[in-house]
Amino acid sequence: MVSPDCLFCRIAAGELPSSQVHADDQVIAFRDIAPKAPVHVLVIPRRHIPSAADLAVDDGPLLSRMVAVAAEVARHEGIADSGYRIVTNVGADAGQSVAHLHLHVLGGRRMTWPPG
Repeated sequence: MVSPDCLFCRIAAGELPSSQVHADDQVIAFRDIAPKAPVHVLVIPRRHIPSAADLAVDDGPLLSRMVAVAAEVARHEGIADSGYRIVTNVGADAGQSVAHLHLHVLGGRRMTWPPG
C-alpha cells in the first residue's frame, strides 16, 4: 500500500526527486537532505509502513532486505570497515519526523553514545 500524502511514498514512487544510491522492487535508499554525518542515507520500503512499531511477523523478509541494503550502502560509501550506525526512530519523542519506516545509515565520523 502506498499513501499519497506520505513524503517517502512519493519519493519511492518517483514523484519527488531524491539522491538515490539504491533502488530495487522492495526498497530504495537515498541521501538525507539534512545529513547528521558525512554519510547519511535513508533506506525505506516502497510499501507504506508508518514505523517499526507497525511491522508484523510477515514483514521479516522485508526488514531483512532493508538491513542488507543498509550494509550494501555502507560498503558502497566506504564506511563498512570503519563502522557505521543503523537507526530507526519510532514516534515524535524519538525524533521520527516522517511517518514511514526508514533506517538511517550514518557514518564517516566517530559516533558518540548515548545519541541525542
